[in-house]
Amino acid sequence: MPELPEVETTVRGLARYLDGARLARVTLHRGDLRRPFPEGLVQNLTGAEVTGLGRRAKYGLIHTNRGQTMVFHLGMSGRWRIEPNEIGKHDHLVIETGSGHQFSLCDPRRFGSVDLIDTATLDLWPTFAALGPEPLGADFSPAHLKTALTGRSAAIKLMLLDQRIVAGLGNIYVCEALFRAGIDPRKAAGQVTRPALGRLVPAIKEVLAEAIEAGGSSLRDYAQPDGQLGYFSKRFDVYDRAGQPCTRCAAPIQRIVQGGRSTWSCAKCQK
Repeated sequence: MPELPEVETTVRGLARYLDGARLARVTLHRGDLRRPFPEGLVQNLTGAEVTGLGRRAKYGLIHTNRGQTMVFHLGMSGRWRIEPNEIGKHDHLVIETGSGHQFSLCDPRRFGSVDLIDTATLDLWPTFAALGPEPLGADFSPAHLKTALTGRSAAIKLMLLDQRIVAGLGNIYVCEALFRAGIDPRKAAGQVTRPALGRLVPAIKEVLAEAIEAGGSSLRDYAQPDGQLGYFSKRFDVYDRAGQPCTRCAAPIQRIVQGGRSTWSCAKCQK
């Protein structure tokens, strides 16, 4: 599933062409993805001008001058394609701009979603209202984590995946950040010390920033809108490296399962 860096990379790629553009034609090639496309999506977007793009957690945002924002989630296999050579059976939403550029939302597994929300009330949309702070924002701090995790017995790895604690983190970057911070992913969240949280928050911000700069991690179906592959996967310290030597101490990386998800870590470096 595309995580925060992949969505951020997607939004930045789309912004180069879409920001300020007029949406001349919007075409749906089916009625739904994970759930039905919003009623009136085509009518409300056709002729609208894009006033900006953004991201909230793992959702991309396309704002328009009609006071509405198209919110998209890429699901398991979704990605935007810029100037596709041809429209295929998995290109379910196609947008053409007045300057002739074409964009298609391709989602073979159809676990993604598209919503149309009034921009003025975007933060009150139930999906967004329940989210924690952005991990790259100033509100995400060791103090926030200490307050949110006090008394919690669940593993720190699972708490960081809870979108109510911090928005947008996924399995890849949590595993990598916990390694950088030297924290055992199995440790009870409420028992993680203040000094450890002081290492963890910068580690999360650092790994996300590096992944965005690298264009994300190209796993399975994900690619950038222009078709290029992200290369952060070449920098993984622990993720998907079970049995391989730790990049710090050479001990073998171990894999366990937490909450139905694989976790990779170094038993020697992470306490």
